[in-house]
Amino acid sequence: MHASLTFIHMPLPEKLSSLQLKFTSLFGSGGKIHMVRAPGRVNLIGEHTDYNDGFVFPMAIAPEVTIVCRARDDGKVRFISTVFPDQTVEFSVNQKIAPGEPKWANYIRGVAAELIGAGVPLAGMDAMLSNTLPVGGGLSSSAAILVATGLSLLTLSGTTMDPSRLALIAQKAEHEFAGVPSGIMDQTIVASGRAGHVMLLDCRDLSKHYVPLDKREINVAVVNSMVKHELSGGEYGERRKQCEQGVAFFQKHDPSIKALRDVKMSQLEAAKSALDPIVYRRCRHVIGENARTSEAAADLGKRHYEEVGEKMVASHNSLRDDYQVSCAELDYLVEAAMEVKGVYGARMTGGGFGGCIVALVQPRAVEHFTSTVEASYKKQFGIHPGIFVTDAMGGASVLA
Repeated sequence: MHASLTFIHMPLPEKLSSLQLKFTSLFGSGGKIHMVRAPGRVNLIGEHTDYNDGFVFPMAIAPEVTIVCRARDDGKVRFISTVFPDQTVEFSVNQKIAPGEPKWANYIRGVAAELIGAGVPLAGMDAMLSNTLPVGGGLSSSAAILVATGLSLLTLSGTTMDPSRLALIAQKAEHEFAGVPSGIMDQTIVASGRAGHVMLLDCRDLSKHYVPLDKREINVAVVNSMVKHELSGGEYGERRKQCEQGVAFFQKHDPSIKALRDVKMSQLEAAKSALDPIVYRRCRHVIGENARTSEAAADLGKRHYEEVGEKMVASHNSLRDDYQVSCAELDYLVEAAMEVKGVYGARMTGGGFGGCIVALVQPRAVEHFTSTVEASYKKQFGIHPGIFVTDAMGGASVLA
């Protein structure tokens, strides 16, 4: 078996023991220690549709964030990440919480502040975060940190919360404290993923439909390009603004239109000459992607894998040409993946400009897929891609 083929789980008792030892070395012994996990996610199809009230089709993945924590009775929160072991974040849940340095800790502060704002009486905590998700890979490490922190604080305060509500609180924390105008997809799948299933999420009413994924017939492979282009800084906000310009145009003719979700492709084509060409292309991607996503979910439910794969490739082409959020590395990985026999489909996943692609692969083709794509990408760019195969995992949970 190829070394980079599969994400390996440490057996739970070993994981608990190892992380608890690390935690007590940092914070001392005594008290009841809890452990909370939250998975990352990969989106099979439905990119840049979430903030347009559209459909997305994500699943929770094996790489995850784990938080080891223990309650404190003084209201103080002390938080350490194993990625930044020399940075201890401290604040009190008994005082007003504000954003600050280091920036990554604003996810922690934000969730605590939003839970307090929602009326949850929080205890203080000592907490250590461990992460097997690649930061900046487009696999929602930020949403996993938000949801895991929220679940840790709730657990220590003896409070339970519906996962959908926790997802909304995590999203608000990301908006208010991290300054990231994220859609609701990432937090929802991280909080509410179902093992063995992909989630079709309606980002307007937040209704969920779970579609089984039979790993005996189909494997999900994620390939990390290991690049993240800096030009993506303002590009996300710019794309949102262009979509809003499209909505404003169609609202003049039909006030019932609230988002691009409500615009039909025939309406868009009829208005092509009156729209800014860039706005037209952005709208064409979103409207087409919404249709592809709903159809791909139906196809997967019928085990029509070739049809799902075709829609994934069409999605990538649209993201590359109409939405213009791909890059040379992602395009190359998709092309290399599609040249491997036994691959049904591949596309970039996440916001773009780097990060990962996702591929649907026949189980018997996985090892050949991994070795072929790895060698080809290394030859082309001089970079070893990160490759793993993952089951569809459950959402955030308390392990101990």
